[in-house]
Amino acid sequence: MDTKEIFNAASNFGFPMVLSWYLLLRMEQRLDRLTQCLNELSKAIISKHKEL
Repeated sequence: MDTKEIFNAASNFGFPMVLSWYLLLRMEQRLDRLTQCLNELSKAIISKHKEL
């Protein structure tokens, strides 16, 4: 999304709505990465537990 589209969206939908949408997209990527890390950690804990 280029700058012109961002300003156009802000004028059409309002700044708070555009900002919320942008932050939601950024947070979604981080939550996906966090979920992946937690799954890897869970697998590591299970494998260590099986070794005992």
